[in-house]
Amino acid sequence: MKLHELSPAPGSKKEAYRKGRGAGSGNGKTAGKGHKGQNARSGGGVRPGFEGGQMPLQRRLPKRGFKNIFATQYAYVNVGDLEARFEDGAEIDAKALIACGLIKKELDGVKVLANGELSKKLTVKAAKFSAAAKEKIEKAGGKAEVM
Repeated sequence: MKLHELSPAPGSKKEAYRKGRGAGSGNGKTAGKGHKGQNARSGGGVRPGFEGGQMPLQRRLPKRGFKNIFATQYAYVNVGDLEARFEDGAEIDAKALIACGLIKKELDGVKVLANGELSKKLTVKAAKFSAAAKEKIEKAGGKAEVM
């Protein structure tokens, strides 16, 4: 196949529909806008969300709760998952966790939690550790390093 032989799929390309181009076009004179009124004017229509003076939906619905956009979000990993995925003596950081599929993104850092058992000697580098997770890692002979 050559570049000049490429063509769009049949029926996928349509001629642009030109409004208001005379009576013979089938859409002349008022160009589908009807006669007079707000929607026939040049800047015609109402702003998005306007409901003709009725209280709009975005104002009728209650505002609830609060979302702290400044809160730190951690990617969580359990020591039991580390046991299953890594060899004895491995050095584990965020890149290693992403590579093995335990986390998708680093977010604001990785926090290691204590769910599960750990018997391998691992060096874990993370932003935070729960007290129990740190204890389990060190009990197994590994290191818990805060980055």
